Amino acid sequence: MAFSAGIFKIMADDKLHGTAASGNPRVELLLVGMNGDLRGKQIPLHAQKKIWAGEVRLPSSTQSLDIWGDDNDDITGLSLSVGDPDGNCIPDERSLAPMPWAPEGSMQVLATMHEFDGTPSFMDPRAILASVLKRYEARGLTPVVATELEFYVVEPDWRETGRPSPPVNLTYRGEPNGFQLYDMSAVDALDNYLQTVRAYAKAQGLPADATTAEFGPGQFEINLLHRPDALAAADDCIYLKRIVEQAARKHGLKSTCMAKPYSDHAGSGLHVHASVIDKDGNNILDAKGDEPRKLKSVCAGLLQTMRDAQLVFAPFANSYRRFQPGSFAPVDLTWGYGHRGTAVRIPDLNGPAARVEHRVAGADANPYLLLAAILGGMLLGIDSELDPGEETTPSHTPEDTTQLTHDFLTAVDAFSASPFIADTFGKRYQKLYGDTKRKEAITYLRTVSDFDYRTYLPRL
Repeated sequence: MAFSAGIFKIMADDKLHGTAASGNPRVELLLVGMNGDLRGKQIPLHAQKKIWAGEVRLPSSTQSLDIWGDDNDDITGLSLSVGDPDGNCIPDERSLAPMPWAPEGSMQVLATMHEFDGTPSFMDPRAILASVLKRYEARGLTPVVATELEFYVVEPDWRETGRPSPPVNLTYRGEPNGFQLYDMSAVDALDNYLQTVRAYAKAQGLPADATTAEFGPGQFEINLLHRPDALAAADDCIYLKRIVEQAARKHGLKSTCMAKPYSDHAGSGLHVHASVIDKDGNNILDAKGDEPRKLKSVCAGLLQTMRDAQLVFAPFANSYRRFQPGSFAPVDLTWGYGHRGTAVRIPDLNGPAARVEHRVAGADANPYLLLAAILGGMLLGIDSELDPGEETTPSHTPEDTTQLTHDFLTAVDAFSASPFIADTFGKRYQKLYGDTKRKEAITYLRTVSDFDYRTYLPRL
């Protein structure tokens, strides 16, 4: 996905003077919003110079918008009350990538919002992750990160019916064919769609690896390979989300990264694998056959900060429907070697592959904020030797473990009061994100649902 600066101008010139098959090619300048949504501008290809000169502006409040697109000026004071000032959108040339679903020659590039004094905006998710990475850099360390994204593909009639339904070729008389975990017939049934996803990923240079069918009908997972650049890994993930959506449109389908689109089927997660290398390229988590002290300490750092950061891992009311006993979405703050029921899993102890796997986040998480929270927690375990507590094994589950919350508003409170969050994300962003999510949580609690009507109206 990321193109080097050396080939950037050549590629741009080729696209500019190439032969577009149809339509007008463009460059889309993209900002990442609070909720992992992409906002920005379409610039005609012939006018792209203004992008690379850093002359494209958008209101700074663009990155304070809630899930409904409201700037919430009454609670944030970041929009009209201060004149809704602009910021500069500074593109990251490494993220320049073609858009194979758009007219030939079209490209997209991610940008970071900057103030006019040249400093990154405190509310830009890419800038927040970059600030965490500077802490690693100051220690001579580099995180190596990979993501695994789960998502559902559904029929396109969801707007008319008000609910999702599985692709028809995965059903019989409207009912799902059953669980499809690793089922190659499910992959074959949507092979045209998945081939388009792979083609788009290849065109953008994404390090896409395995594709598997997951439990739910129409649910799939795509793994992205490790990168020694966490910002690029987050870019990969945000681009993959866009790819699965655009490929679905091409095939008359809809993709969704909702954490729990069906009440009776598995939720979708966003798992993160992470290790850390030093200046010489050595994996500092490598136990080398000895007691894995650093690995266990990093697990402890993640577990100690997990409740504070749960609002990042589960950012919406729907997110909390994933956390159910007996599901693969962890509820207990536990760790283990190769144990997929734990919140933090250690897949490998020794060698370059020694790493941790963070298994809590939903597919709806903002990849940049997610990695900032995870790497911030890991840093605590790197700087100090921490104890993660008892190991979870197939034959032993620790008693009286701390649990994640099932309640959206409780997660908002924990996030808003956390010194760890203030230190990792900055106090201003802690307040902005917390206040915005509090409004969403209260709106959710005040909304009388279909469940209320079906359950209580006939009986009370």
